[in-house]
Amino acid sequence: MSKRPLPPFECRYQGRLLAGVDEVGRGPLVGAVVTAAVILDPEKPIPGLADSKKLTEKRREVLYEQIIEQAAAWSLGRCEADEIDRLNIFQATMVAMERAVSGLHIPPEYVLVDGNRCPDWHWPSEPVIKGDSRVEAISAASILAKVTRDREMAILHETYPQYGFAGHKGYPTPIHLEALGRLGATTQHRRSFRPVQKAIDAVGMINTIATEELAYPSDLFENND
Repeated sequence: MSKRPLPPFECRYQGRLLAGVDEVGRGPLVGAVVTAAVILDPEKPIPGLADSKKLTEKRREVLYEQIIEQAAAWSLGRCEADEIDRLNIFQATMVAMERAVSGLHIPPEYVLVDGNRCPDWHWPSEPVIKGDSRVEAISAASILAKVTRDREMAILHETYPQYGFAGHKGYPTPIHLEALGRLGATTQHRRSFRPVQKAIDAVGMINTIATEELAYPSDLFENND
């Protein structure tokens, strides 16, 4: 039985300074959870905004460039693997969302968050179930967050090609789990996640010249409005 589609979202806030927030990377075993906050400019509409997961990679890349060029404001937030291990993935996601909104150079008057919970913050806000397909600002945030994290996984793949990060993006696929069980964990893995714990107990950490801090290009994260 197919699910009935959700009705169009009607926001109680009707002003121009509306921020949409979304995250990518709660489920993977490696890397940061990445969030984005976007305030769209009604004078510069961006056709085709949609849930990033329903777009092709090529289309996401095109929309990514349009968003950073045409949005009134945008910002990225993140929590690294060690923060996730310390806080837990839910709390780390909330922190990363707050960092994204705090980074907006235009303070929002209202914030819509994809999902069923908002962080405990001072901005007036509300959660939106399936917001990445119902609210354009959240769709834009989902695209920025996903493209950013996918690029990070491509960079991580260059350092650890034997894990296949460019393909599975850090999610616990059979290929990823097999590599973990054979090679052990990298310094970028989330050690509090059970499959990673299991790999560390059985095999340990991979021997590599890679440093604890992987250097990502700064232009992935800087808000160059």
